[in-house]
Amino acid sequence: MDLLWSLFSLRRRYRHYARLDKYGICVSFKHCAVAPQGHDWVEITEANLSWLHRPLPASARVSPRARAITARQLLSI
Repeated sequence: MDLLWSLFSLRRRYRHYARLDKYGICVSFKHCAVAPQGHDWVEITEANLSWLHRPLPASARVSPRARAITARQLLSI
């Protein structure tokens, strides 16, 4: 029964964020479901410790994407 409920429950997807200083140097990482407050956080593909105290590679940034349709929105259509 738990398996059935887990199929229909909403799961939050955790995403990776990097905090950049004013020169574009990676200062810290954060892994959370909601985007952190502030303009100095950017979404990244993964948290790679070798990026700390170095410029963030362009390939690490996640490009802005269209918002996905949720199950609740599908049911309301």
